[in-house]
Amino acid sequence: MHLMASSTITLEEDDKEEIRHYGIGNWVIGIVAFKNGKLQMIKAPNCFSFSLAFRYGPAAMAICIPVGSCKLFCRAVDLKGQGCRRAQWDASVAFKRCLQDEFSRSCELSKFSHVYRSKASQPIICKKWRTLTAVTSACLSDGSTKYFDFVVIGSGVAGLRYALEVAKCGSVAVITKAEPHESNTNYAQGGVSAVLCPSDSVESHVQDTIVAGAHLCNEETVRVVCTEGPDRIKELIAMGASFDHGEDGNLHLAREGGHSHRRIVHAADMTGREIERALLEAVVRDPNIFVFEHHFAIDLLTSEDGSDIVCVGVDTLNAETLEVTRFISKVTLLASGGAGHMYPSTTNPPVATGDGIAMSHRAQAVISNMEFVQFHPTALADEGLPVRLEKPRDNAFLITEAVRGDGGILYNLSMERFMPLYDERAELAPRDVVARSIDDQLKKRNEKYVLLDISHKPRESILSHFPNIAAECLKHGLDITCQPIPVVPAAHYICGGVRAGLQGETNVRGLYVAGEVACTGLHGANRLASNSLLEALVFARRAVEPSVDHMRNSSLDSSALNRWARPFVPVSLGNDFMSRIISMTKDVRKQLQLIMWKYVGIVRSTTRLETAERKISELEATWEEYLFHQGWEPTMVGLEVCEMRNLFCCAKLVVSSALARQESRGLHYTIDFPHLEESKRLPTIIFPCSPTKSTWSSRQLHWQPV
Repeated sequence: MHLMASSTITLEEDDKEEIRHYGIGNWVIGIVAFKNGKLQMIKAPNCFSFSLAFRYGPAAMAICIPVGSCKLFCRAVDLKGQGCRRAQWDASVAFKRCLQDEFSRSCELSKFSHVYRSKASQPIICKKWRTLTAVTSACLSDGSTKYFDFVVIGSGVAGLRYALEVAKCGSVAVITKAEPHESNTNYAQGGVSAVLCPSDSVESHVQDTIVAGAHLCNEETVRVVCTEGPDRIKELIAMGASFDHGEDGNLHLAREGGHSHRRIVHAADMTGREIERALLEAVVRDPNIFVFEHHFAIDLLTSEDGSDIVCVGVDTLNAETLEVTRFISKVTLLASGGAGHMYPSTTNPPVATGDGIAMSHRAQAVISNMEFVQFHPTALADEGLPVRLEKPRDNAFLITEAVRGDGGILYNLSMERFMPLYDERAELAPRDVVARSIDDQLKKRNEKYVLLDISHKPRESILSHFPNIAAECLKHGLDITCQPIPVVPAAHYICGGVRAGLQGETNVRGLYVAGEVACTGLHGANRLASNSLLEALVFARRAVEPSVDHMRNSSLDSSALNRWARPFVPVSLGNDFMSRIISMTKDVRKQLQLIMWKYVGIVRSTTRLETAERKISELEATWEEYLFHQGWEPTMVGLEVCEMRNLFCCAKLVVSSALARQESRGLHYTIDFPHLEESKRLPTIIFPCSPTKSTWSSRQLHWQPV
């Protein structure tokens, strides 16, 4: 192979199976692609970073200039265990093979900078909800810092839908806490609400949403979401999402509590799973999206620009390798879900520990409406099952709203129907009403669960509409086609979160939010059933244009890399040290959950909330004192400890917001102020506070001295 003076490199016959790149001083030649026997120069390295979105054939390389004046170096890198599902690019050199429709090539860099072709390997879609298998590649760095145009935190419907759009304009890292499919989306049973029937109307959907939200919704937001929703559904269908159809060939539309029309698009009782499948398949096919699984987001990286706070990335902990990786990006989308595990029983998966809300609060983002915690009225009550579970579930099994929408009736254990006593809409009342009614029945009768009966419907109809629920119950000796289902309320959804504008923007420049982590104003004081997936789809799409504009107008300052203290895992202190910390933290977590359920549950009072505030403060202080007495340092990180920080932070936000609202509205019901007050029909807003005056769980790690 000969290096030519021109932009074309000619390959000799013996070089056809080898591509070689050459460093010139501290620079790398550029991007080259194998084409017609020649290596064609595609782009010179005249910028700090650039998009990797190209497809020039089976042998292509992308090369980026080194940071600052560092010298070019090469070494073989084993990406196994790093959690990257595709090729990566970072500070020194970016390298990527084009992913063809039929194959993708696996490569390795030797210390002599040789790149050898290897046997083609195809990304596989696994049966277990299409998780991604690793496509190996190599990168020239220690792996501790990676650069992308966009970083997406979360792999639910909001994060994946956004990633697929912005990937058209730049490189995208999707950071997910567990496997890519493990998100609240995957557990969403009911469906997505949208106006798709001629007898329905956007105005009707708007009014249903506002009524359910106790008139605290932002009407402009509601109209935008209800208007754009149908197009978002059609896009999903075009991407391959398969929803149920009726005998007439049209989409089968279900009805749920609070809706005046049948407008719920669904895939049996596994809608979220089907949407997640379609999106993940599209992500696999996109060569510009890189998925980093088992990467826990620790803290957002922020800097000050005059009076503005700017987000430039995130620190993460690889939960499998216990390595800390820093992601630097021009734009960050936070789509990390909710915080259901503040409570002992929740329908949320284990990953929902309020990480995004807590990180944003520490990063000086505005938080809103955290008092509105939605308790789903019908989670499966394991104590009422004929066959008991061998071990407790990580999260409560959801019995979808659609069961009541399809005619399910609630009874107490004496088989007395009780919902008509509380609301004229009976079982079709909004979730807050149904949850409070069940809570009242349980307390009055000193019982542990109520019964939801759908057995009066035809067996074939039940099994076709609710196959997942029927199968889960049958595992434990319960046939829902002839027996009632034991149910109990469980923490389900946070209507509050990071305050966002109509395009998902926050008060932190470069930080956008979508999904449950965001407070867009759609839900108000109570989320209307099946509006959550709808909101995620709409705002993920609306955040694209401003994100791309921000990316194109931003530059990354390589000199700022060491501005923030590096978190580190205390592996040198030994297993006994971490065992003591984890054991203590698990116990503290259970105590916090019990405090939240007892004092900040479905029915509240000022005294209970003040008691919760005091107990949480004392528990947090005890926990932090124990950690630091054991030798923990402010910049140390561990998965359990970081989750505990976030749970404390979110719990305090919920309690302080609840104390501030002196009325009962939607999901916030207090016996001291049992009525609506029109003068208090305003959102609760928590502005940033000084990090120096807060507890460790409320401060960014990089506020600590290095």
